[in-house]
Amino acid sequence: MNIVDTYKELFVTYLNEKIKVREPINLYEPVQYILQIGGKRLRPVLTIMTCELFNGNAKLAYDAALGVEIFHNFTLVHDDIMDHAPIRRGKETVHQKWDINTGILSGDAMMILAYQCFESYEATIYKKLLKVFNKTALEVCEGQQLDVDFETRNDVTITEYIKMITYKTSVLLAAAMKMGAIIANVNEEEAEKIYEFGLNLGIAFQLQDDYLDTFGNSKEFGKQIGGDILENKKTFLYLKTLEVCDKNDKEQLLNFYKSKFQNNSKIMEVTSLFKKNKIPEIVTNEIEQYSNKAFNILDELSITEEKKRTLKSVGLNLMKRTI
Repeated sequence: MNIVDTYKELFVTYLNEKIKVREPINLYEPVQYILQIGGKRLRPVLTIMTCELFNGNAKLAYDAALGVEIFHNFTLVHDDIMDHAPIRRGKETVHQKWDINTGILSGDAMMILAYQCFESYEATIYKKLLKVFNKTALEVCEGQQLDVDFETRNDVTITEYIKMITYKTSVLLAAAMKMGAIIANVNEEEAEKIYEFGLNLGIAFQLQDDYLDTFGNSKEFGKQIGGDILENKKTFLYLKTLEVCDKNDKEQLLNFYKSKFQNNSKIMEVTSLFKKNKIPEIVTNEIEQYSNKAFNILDELSITEEKKRTLKSVGLNLMKRTI
């Protein structure tokens, strides 16, 4: 068992002890459901691991890790409603299994439960953690709104897109690591460096998510393949194709994304355009660039070389997930 699996197993045990179904059942059962249907537990693992790598007491990081994981899953419940997504991690989404009202209310409860996880910390640490959490939570909402706005805009730039995925996905991964550093009582400069490491790794992770949405395997990916295409999402794949393709391909792609039709034919045709313009290779290269940017930050950290190798190994393994 590798180090990530060890942390994950310990965290899941802690999650199971803390999250129980109680009355009213229809509020808390969906909460437990979304928290139990899998996922890599990447963010809470990084919170705990970062704390320990900076010589902190890992046991003290579990509540913050739980808060991060509950918040992350809260965003998934509401995102799935907004995206009309039927599948999450290979299972029915909460609103699909119950209904939209249940998804909204249970998601709201999860947000409050996430805040409660930080109540166990002493005042100084609590204030620092809440400052990071509040900033991050608002940025995640901003990122989600940008994502929604992009669906009806035809002038989205790649720069804007990178900002959107940074806010929607990357900042939470970065915050998870910074919280671990805060609990370990590192100085602000060091905490900010580990945040930047997580931020760049998170961008690489989301670009890979875009890639897998089109070129992954549904069973391994845990979500419907081609969902971004069906929803006309202005992903990096789409935007880069518009940037590099010829006039004919551009016209075809724009027409596909004007269409509200949701069928396999649309997925196949758009995927073919991506392949024709070598988008898989371009995206893979972009993922590598952001990954390397993250790894370069490790040189600036005041932890041992062995611990730096551990962090790099985690990042490399993350980027190898079925791509």
